[in-house]
Amino acid sequence: MADLFSVSASGMEAQRLRMNIIASNLANVETTRTATGGAYRRKDIVFETHGQVDFGTHLKAASAAYNNGVKVSGIIEDARPLKYKYEPGHPDADKTGYVAYPNVNAAEEMVNMIAATRSYEANVTAFKATREMALKALELGQ
Repeated sequence: MADLFSVSASGMEAQRLRMNIIASNLANVETTRTATGGAYRRKDIVFETHGQVDFGTHLKAASAAYNNGVKVSGIIEDARPLKYKYEPGHPDADKTGYVAYPNVNAAEEMVNMIAATRSYEANVTAFKATREMALKALELGQ
């Protein structure tokens, strides 16, 4: 029974981390200088499954073991180019007067935040449904 709960719990944890990354992107939308130098680069999260990799393998092994959910396999930087603005008076301007700004689109990040929130809510719903089924099974066993 714990495996059933761990699937939803791993999904909630992954979506929580995704929301933290999105919040970091939004907080740094105007950051032109980071500790490593240069403008902030948008970050994104990469998910992968625990356990079986494909659906067929999962079906074959379903009677023996459960898929253990989702995990974050890494956080990557977005490869899209930075945005440049001509601001010769800015302290971070290059020799030609252009300032590199992050490749973060606030509207895109808000859409991603809504999607992460909905995914989190779906995992909460699945967790509650699993709990209710377990309680009903215990009631039947009495």
